[in-house]
Amino acid sequence: MPERVYGFQGQSFHKLKRACLRRGKLFQDPLFPPSALSLFYKRDPPPGLTWKRPRELCKDPRLFVDGISTRDLHQGSLGNCWMVAATSCLASEPSLWKKVIPDHVEQEWNPKRPDLYAGIFHFRFWRLGRWTDVVVDDRLPVSEDGTLLFCRSATPREFWSALLEKAYAKLNGCYEALEGGNTAEALIDFTGGVSEPLSLDREALTLHLNQRRALFQTLAKAHGRSALITCSIRPAEGETVESVLDCGLVRGHAYGITAVRKMRLGEWSLLGGCGGRLCMVRMRNPWGTADWTGPWSQGSQHWQQVGRGEREKMGLIVRDVGEFWMEFEDFCRYFTDVVVCRLVERSLLWPRTHWREVRCPGEWAPAPNTPGTLLSRRQAPNLGKNAAKPGGLNQTQRGDRKEARLGERQRGGGGGGGGRAVLGGGREKMAVAKEGEKKTKRKEEGVKEEGEVDGGWDEQADKKSRCGGCINHKDTFLHNPQFMFEVQGKEDEVLICLQQEDRRIKRKDGGGENLPIGFEVLRVEVNRLSRVQCVVEQAASSVYMDSRSVALRVSLGPGRYALLPTTFQPGATGRFLIRLFSHSHLRLSELREELPAPSLWQCCLPQPSIVTTVYLRRASGLSQPKQTAPDVYAVIWCEDDTIRTRVFKEDGNPEFNIRAIFYRRNPDAHISIELWSYGLLWDTLLGGARLQTSDSEKGRSRVIDLQGGQSRSGSRGSIYVETSSSECLTDL
Repeated sequence: MPERVYGFQGQSFHKLKRACLRRGKLFQDPLFPPSALSLFYKRDPPPGLTWKRPRELCKDPRLFVDGISTRDLHQGSLGNCWMVAATSCLASEPSLWKKVIPDHVEQEWNPKRPDLYAGIFHFRFWRLGRWTDVVVDDRLPVSEDGTLLFCRSATPREFWSALLEKAYAKLNGCYEALEGGNTAEALIDFTGGVSEPLSLDREALTLHLNQRRALFQTLAKAHGRSALITCSIRPAEGETVESVLDCGLVRGHAYGITAVRKMRLGEWSLLGGCGGRLCMVRMRNPWGTADWTGPWSQGSQHWQQVGRGEREKMGLIVRDVGEFWMEFEDFCRYFTDVVVCRLVERSLLWPRTHWREVRCPGEWAPAPNTPGTLLSRRQAPNLGKNAAKPGGLNQTQRGDRKEARLGERQRGGGGGGGGRAVLGGGREKMAVAKEGEKKTKRKEEGVKEEGEVDGGWDEQADKKSRCGGCINHKDTFLHNPQFMFEVQGKEDEVLICLQQEDRRIKRKDGGGENLPIGFEVLRVEVNRLSRVQCVVEQAASSVYMDSRSVALRVSLGPGRYALLPTTFQPGATGRFLIRLFSHSHLRLSELREELPAPSLWQCCLPQPSIVTTVYLRRASGLSQPKQTAPDVYAVIWCEDDTIRTRVFKEDGNPEFNIRAIFYRRNPDAHISIELWSYGLLWDTLLGGARLQTSDSEKGRSRVIDLQGGQSRSGSRGSIYVETSSSECLTDL
């Protein structure tokens, strides 16, 4: 079933085109006019700039000339190499660019029917869970010398890349808003996929063949399944963005990986690092220049060992002047960041199995009738150092690591998939250091950052707020939105992706900074139906980055989990999208209620007066050493609620590790735990135990001998259980 498409700013391509054809006039977009406001918000347009339609630039314009390819793209004077590199990757996969450029045949110029041309085009981008259709006219900014000012094709009469860039600029507010970014953002916008950033340890990869081989296999498999891959060299402290290395590569610049190959070259096979064959990657520079001057570069003597026919047979060809080949060992020596955009919707994440996706939108919001405080991401390092750290679960160390990782990315910038926009690309001259000086000066002058208010955010705000910050803030962390999912059967690998709304369009108003975001995965009680009020067990934790998206791949055992997407600091507000991918069928739902809703017949009963959690750890002694152990499962009884575990096959000492929560109306009634032996015809009771809990006990552990039942061994066995109770119905 095709996904629904939403018109950007309420514009409909087909309605507007029909209206233009009726009037016999070319479309003029009133929402993105040919003015300075559509170009820049900080600087003035260059002298001599004009806006022209393609027919004013050439006699026979075309959307495509001889199809679409990566060589159609050449970055102009705009610092958006991150977007151009992603577009170059897009052009290599027809099924992808046909989504971004819909109705490409209908949109093409028809020289036989000029009366059908209306000067209007439309492109589609994936934003926060839905495809958005952006309409533009064909008026393009042209420099004083008569060439397109920004992105253009190598063929002067081809215009798809320039028009696509204009639509993307409109979506983001203006052309200047595209300066500085990371390819992960554009790859997601172009594909709806999931971008996973890989930070490369150059020293370890250079020294250890096994690590280098594993990385090559990862990239080769991803590329073989049509994943889009980009890479960059992160500038170290004191290094300048877009400075050139001795080998010709450019720091802070986005390159696309267009091929990953192995080749066997006689004697060279002894020098390769990939099982007797030489590992190679083909790169592309959005500037249209081949930077690399090392081995296997253009004109290198290494190519003399391979005939042209053999190169073409093995796919070892350079398709245009912007492409070049590198040996993978050299790639690992120089590049620091890789972004792999996996096309989940086409089931290309895994070799033989399919990933299934579930998603839920959400919002970090203040309590009703309470004004929200949007904290700037630049406040995070200072505020984070004084943040409260919860104890008891090594969460202090986790919090310190989050602050360290966030601090590193904000000081030095993230790579292709990281936080700050280091892929300035192009010829932009604005450095991160200068930007920091400007921010410091603004602080000294008393100018507030985006959303910043006096006095900060009150951590004692209403519990109905949904912007509690990361787990460092123990008093407010659980005020965040909470989502629940359950892994059934056996351990499953889950890919979790958190995406925040794009803020780039706010740059014109002095904002536009991404929020530092991340998420926590908590293991909760198997029968939980309401919001979590106490952190008991952390199952997984992401890093925190000021990026549009944060992804984590993790293996989770059977059980129920609460997923809490958060901003780094409490009080920051914004919309987001949670996406879960797994091999099994998962259901994702938001936990909205503080307490479980009573059923119809429970409405006639007294309200619960005590909340008890039971943690059944394990059992022991259910069989003798030389006897076959029974197939065991446990049942927990509390008033009208029953919880049953899965069956543990031939296990005399089963590790249950299961938590259950009970809202009790009769605190004096006991809780029963029974162990059963599973049988083909009937099940046999091995023994049971009764628990009596007090009104307020915290983490009481006990070992209880089983009573009654029929045991295969001489002893009845024992269970290890922990209980907690509270009179307060905010639960535990």
